[in-house]
Amino acid sequence: MEPFLRRRLTFLSFFWDKIWPVAAPDDGVPGLPDPVAGAEPEPAATEPCSPPAPPQLFRVLYDFTARCSAELSVSRGDRLCALREDGDYIFARRLSGPPGTGLVPITHLARATPETPSDPPWYFSSMSRARAQQLLLSPASAPGAFLVRPSESSRGDYSLSVRAQAKVHHYRISTAAGGLYLQKGRLFPSLEELLAYYKANWKLTQSPLLQPHVPQRPPQQDEWERPRSEFALRRKLGEGCFGEVWEGLWLGSTPVAVKVIKSAYMKLADLSKEIQTLKSLRHERLIQLHAVCSAGQPVYIVTELMRKGSLQAFLGSPEGRALDLPLLLSFACQVAEGMSYLEGRRIVHRDLAARNVLVGDDLACKVADFGLARLLKDDIYSPSSSSKIPVKWTAPEAANYRIYSQKSDVWSFGVLLYEVFTYGQCPYEGLSNHETLQQVMRGYRLPRPAPCPAEVYALMLECWKGSPEERPAFAALQEKLSAAHRRLAPAHT
Repeated sequence: MEPFLRRRLTFLSFFWDKIWPVAAPDDGVPGLPDPVAGAEPEPAATEPCSPPAPPQLFRVLYDFTARCSAELSVSRGDRLCALREDGDYIFARRLSGPPGTGLVPITHLARATPETPSDPPWYFSSMSRARAQQLLLSPASAPGAFLVRPSESSRGDYSLSVRAQAKVHHYRISTAAGGLYLQKGRLFPSLEELLAYYKANWKLTQSPLLQPHVPQRPPQQDEWERPRSEFALRRKLGEGCFGEVWEGLWLGSTPVAVKVIKSAYMKLADLSKEIQTLKSLRHERLIQLHAVCSAGQPVYIVTELMRKGSLQAFLGSPEGRALDLPLLLSFACQVAEGMSYLEGRRIVHRDLAARNVLVGDDLACKVADFGLARLLKDDIYSPSSSSKIPVKWTAPEAANYRIYSQKSDVWSFGVLLYEVFTYGQCPYEGLSNHETLQQVMRGYRLPRPAPCPAEVYALMLECWKGSPEERPAFAALQEKLSAAHRRLAPAHT
């Protein structure tokens, strides 16, 4: 009797549902006011827990207009799910656009991959019932989390899995000629509209749909982060406020420089942020970062190895003292170029000096240690700790008030030029840090070194202007030094 009346008098379906209520979901949601017609049955105990075979997906290459009721009209770009093959046709369900099923000529189609960017975040195309239950009950999910997946027991249909406290309820979403439904009599043109309806009317299923399940992705391995075991420290090159610098081998073959950070002096909480900045800086006049070891202590910062060491030490060596004026000007130009790049990126060095410029076998100069001075603890790098702060290279506003800027770097560059043209001589020789700062505040400036051209010394004096705003930009310094180098180089060839 019931099937006959339901078939003949479909417009009274709401009345038949009250007389002959449909079975509730298998996992038992008691007292549903309007039970879910399509609750997905539990699989048999012998059913394997492996995910279902991924559906055969197709992309429509050419428009096709149905010629009879058994065929499905499709447009170029539509996505289809194949329910079965039928000779030269496939019987398919349309996934994009208005829902529908029917036969489509296989000559109009091309296979598509299951995962596409258009898949909504709540749809999992290769998810099994058991895996859905496991994910929704995991700590990463909360009550109200849900997802939609292909039905395991009815090919071409979907299943809605919803977490309700400590249980997961599964509901069948059936495909009909005019759309999709969770309960008979409530037809929707798309999954999006069906979910929107049951989010607003969750009492119909007694399972609130609060948020889609978001799969946990394993943390991506930072390509820069390497284990310390990959690096062998061979020879100590030097030591400073930041730590020790070693010559080492990476994986037993690649020569590198390894800076071993002194944790007692550094703000390690800020180090990771500074390392991120180092990773983003790439220029031929800056030391290139190769790797970091920041998990645990000591922290390693691994960079390219510059064989001739610091510019300060190289200039004082017999090889350095034999260099003529064009090569000295070339060093100045290279440092200005590197600092101009940092200036464009709004990076303040804070400790620019010849000791922090490294020289390679080809006499290429590269700026190093940019930004690390910012990480020194306040009691180490402050005016009250004159033994640590590099006062003789530091602009007055930075030495007195800790006001660092690109213009304070310009002051330091002027002192670096003095170092270059005195072959690594210490500036303000014979004066203590305190005396140096007093003399500078009274207007004293370093004298012109003997090999220094007058036009270059004029640039040095511009770098030492008392007002930071009056000091030139690095881009202007680079341009003027390059012009001086071009004029003077031919005379020395």
